[in-house]
Amino acid sequence: MQLSLSIPALLFPAISLTMLAYNARYLAIAALIRQLHKEFEATAGSPLERQITQLRKRLSIIKNMQASAIVSFLLSAVSMFLIYVELNVWANIIFGISLIALMISLFLSLIEVQLSTKALGIQLKNMQK
Repeated sequence: MQLSLSIPALLFPAISLTMLAYNARYLAIAALIRQLHKEFEATAGSPLERQITQLRKRLSIIKNMQASAIVSFLLSAVSMFLIYVELNVWANIIFGISLIALMISLFLSLIEVQLSTKALGIQLKNMQK
């Protein structure tokens, strides 16, 4: 397959939108952590500790999601540069790695959504008591 400049360039809007979504998730978790911190100082309860454990996992996953998306974005740009300087074999390899990094990022996003759902389940259980 012949790789042209337009193919890696197609990843730019996708990765940018992905990063916006990831940043929104990060900001939502940051707000939740601040809220839980206030609650934790008032009453250190077992449900809060479980939520905090879940939030630590989620923060780690979001950090890795963002890092993978950034690596994908950078490698896509490198791939475009390699096409520009006519190093097509390297451009194909780097672009392939870029796609793998994007897939890793999306897989981590799936895991984070699952953990987010579990965290909401913890909150719902607390409200039912």
